[in-house]
Amino acid sequence: MPDIVVIGAGQAGASLVARLRKNGLDGAITLIGEESAPPYQRPPLSKAYLLGEMDLERLYLRPESFYKEEGIDLRLGTRVDRINPAAQRVHISDEMVPYDTLVLTTGSTPRRLPAAIGGALDGVHVVRDLTDVGAMAPRFTAGARVLIVGGGYIGLEAAAVAAKKGLNVTLVEMAERILQRVAAPETSDFFRALHRGHGVDIREGVGLDRLLGEGRVAGARLSDGTEIEADFVIVGVGIVPGAALAEAAGLEIDNGVKVDAQGRTSDPAIWAAGDCASFPHGEGRLRLESVPNAIDMAECVADNIMGAGKDYVPQPWFWSDQYDVKLQIAGLNIGYDRVVSRPGSSDGSASFWYYAGDRLLAVDAMNEPRAYMVGKRLIDAGRSPSPAAVADPETDLKSLLK
Repeated sequence: MPDIVVIGAGQAGASLVARLRKNGLDGAITLIGEESAPPYQRPPLSKAYLLGEMDLERLYLRPESFYKEEGIDLRLGTRVDRINPAAQRVHISDEMVPYDTLVLTTGSTPRRLPAAIGGALDGVHVVRDLTDVGAMAPRFTAGARVLIVGGGYIGLEAAAVAAKKGLNVTLVEMAERILQRVAAPETSDFFRALHRGHGVDIREGVGLDRLLGEGRVAGARLSDGTEIEADFVIVGVGIVPGAALAEAAGLEIDNGVKVDAQGRTSDPAIWAAGDCASFPHGEGRLRLESVPNAIDMAECVADNIMGAGKDYVPQPWFWSDQYDVKLQIAGLNIGYDRVVSRPGSSDGSASFWYYAGDRLLAVDAMNEPRAYMVGKRLIDAGRSPSPAAVADPETDLKSLLK
């Protein structure tokens, strides 16, 4: 059997190597990760872990002993310098690791503010890994002033944690509304009201001019000329696919590492999965940033390495926890032209159904697990209930499945 090297020990990498062993692969597997911790869950970092409600060991995807028991050479704290596709070698410092098959599960990295506007000041943080959260956690003390730059899900989740811990929270979003890139105005309105109800100062349509301070951040000047004081800053302005190694190795890049429908890159000996990879979807290409995609795509690639020959067909779903609200999203709202609102079954709940014409694309469900479950089953089956039936509070959601 081939010797397989996997670069990137996150959710996708861990899922892929476990699937290979489950599928019966008995060749050598090497999993290389830059962090010192074994593969762990990232979503709780900005929620339960930051709140102190989850300890480190509970973050781990599997006990560290799993990798040894399965004969997986787990190399932690290890940075890959480059890939040599012609020689089929991975270069690590002065060592060369040969491979028959290489898989890139290099994930993504958060965008940072430029140093020219204060991005390198002490007290400016991003939320991506254990080191990031460990650096900012001591600053989460009641009464502290935090500025959050970016009104996407990462920024809103960080705002919720800060507000729950008694911090004074200001969130700025340069777009017209929070969640503008990923959600309908109805969902933005729901979460704006939720956060303001918890004391968060949300400022939309206002960008960051620069951070203020000498050596350490002390505040910010916004694009409207106002200045605010801040003890620390959290930046949540998107992520960049981890494609640098692939690009340097001469692989095709298209919004991440370009792969075919089965997960192969432009080099037939190299595959990719997870946040770093863009794959064919409809008339174009798609790159998904989610745990379910990392798992599903990695397992599909593992199957294909073993000869399954199956295309990756995503069934997207996402979630976000903010205060006592659980947002569950089924499907992709790309190309929607209509949003149907359905009343919630209780206070603080609602669901919004995205349509393109008469075709159901996606559902945002806030504390509405039944709406999420029904919507996901409909979308996965390619079925679309009438918008009128969805909007009618008298409609039994389960009847839409019949």
